[in-house]
Amino acid sequence: MRNPLSGHRAWREVAIAAIALPIVITLAVMAFAWPAGRISPRDVPVGIVGTGPASQHAVEGLTRGKPGAFDFRLYPDQQAARSAIKSRDVYGAFAVSGHSITVLKATAASPSVAQLLTDVGQQLADRATRQIAQQKAARQKADGTQPPAKAHKQAAAKQGAAGADSSARVLVKAVDVVPVATEDPRGVVFSSSVFPLTICGILIGAFVTMARGLARPRHRVLTLLVACAVAALGIYLVAQGFLGALPHNHVATWAMLSLDLLSISATAAGVVRLLGPAGLGLSAALMVFVGNAFSGATSAPEMLPKGVDYVGQWLPPGAGASLLRDTTYFDGNADAGHLAVLVLWTVCGLTAVMFGHWVIREPRATKTSATASGELLPALPGSGAALSVRRHAHAHARRHDGDG
Repeated sequence: MRNPLSGHRAWREVAIAAIALPIVITLAVMAFAWPAGRISPRDVPVGIVGTGPASQHAVEGLTRGKPGAFDFRLYPDQQAARSAIKSRDVYGAFAVSGHSITVLKATAASPSVAQLLTDVGQQLADRATRQIAQQKAARQKADGTQPPAKAHKQAAAKQGAAGADSSARVLVKAVDVVPVATEDPRGVVFSSSVFPLTICGILIGAFVTMARGLARPRHRVLTLLVACAVAALGIYLVAQGFLGALPHNHVATWAMLSLDLLSISATAAGVVRLLGPAGLGLSAALMVFVGNAFSGATSAPEMLPKGVDYVGQWLPPGAGASLLRDTTYFDGNADAGHLAVLVLWTVCGLTAVMFGHWVIREPRATKTSATASGELLPALPGSGAALSVRRHAHAHARRHDGDG
C-alpha cells in the first residue's frame, strides 16, 4: 500500500532544494564577496615622523583627501617609527622633509597596506611638487619681470618648466622595514593557507567525533591533540620547506599552526558532540562563511568594513592568521589578544568534547530504558525467549550506565 505521507515528503525536499539551498548559497557568496568588494583603509594606524611644517601639511592633506582612512601617530625620528612598526603598533610611517618623502612600510604585516602606503607617499610627493612649483611661479610673478617676444617666451617657458621640474621635484624613497619572504614576495602563499587550515580543522573535528573506535572522551581529546600537531607539521613542511613562505621562528610557527588547527577542530568536535550531525553544518558555516570570509588574511582587518574586522578577529580563522603573521615575522609582538582568542575557543571545544555526554545522557538513558523494558522486542510464543532477551537488555543497560 502506498504511504500517504510520501507525497508530502517529496514536496518538502523540493522546497528545500528550490528555496532553502539557494538562500544558503546566496548568503555564502555574499559573505565572501561583500567584504572583498568593500576593501578600503579604515583607521589604519600609520606613523608620522616629526612635527615640522612638511609633516603637518602631509597630515592635513591625507585627512582632507582620505577622511577616516588613517589613524596618525607621531614619532620623533625614524628609529622610533621603525620600532613601532616592528612592535606592530603601526603598519608604516611617513618621514616628510622639504624635498623628500621616506615611506617606512612592512610588507610582512600586509602587502596590501604596504602598497597603499607606497601609493600614498607618491601622491604626497606629487602634491608637494606642485605646491613648490606654484610658489616659485608666484615669486617670479611678484618680481615684476616683463615677458619677452612670443617665440622667445615659448622657448624660455619650456626651459623654465624643465628646470623647475628638476629642481622642485620631491623624491620618494620606500624602505621595507619587515619584508615578506623572498620566495613569497606578494604573500600569496601565506594568505592562501587560511582557507585550507579552516577546512582541515573542521574535518579533523568531525572525524574524531564520529569515529566509533574513539568511545571515551579522553581518547577523542588525545586524538585531536595528536592529529592537529601532525597536520600542522605537514602544513609547515609544505609552506616553508617546499615554498619558503614561513622563514622565521620555526618551532613557534609550528606551535601556532597546531593551536590554530586545534581551536577549529575542537570547536567543531564540541558542537557535533552536543548537537549531533547538525553541529557539523553549524560549525562549518561559522568557521568558513563567517570566520574565513571576515579574517582579513588577504588584506588586513583595518581594510574591511566596520564591525566585520572585529567579528573576524574574534573567530579562530582571523585570530589564527594574525597570530601566525605576528609569530613568523614579528617575534610574537602584539599576539596576546589573538592567542587568548584561540585558547578560549580551544578550551570551550575540548570541554564540550570531554563533558558533552553529560548533556545528552538523559535522551540516551530514555532510549536504553525503553529497550530494556522489552517493549520493542517481540516475544516468541511458547518459549522463554522473551524473558531471556529482557534479562539481557537489563544487563546491557546496567553496563551502559556504569560506563557513562
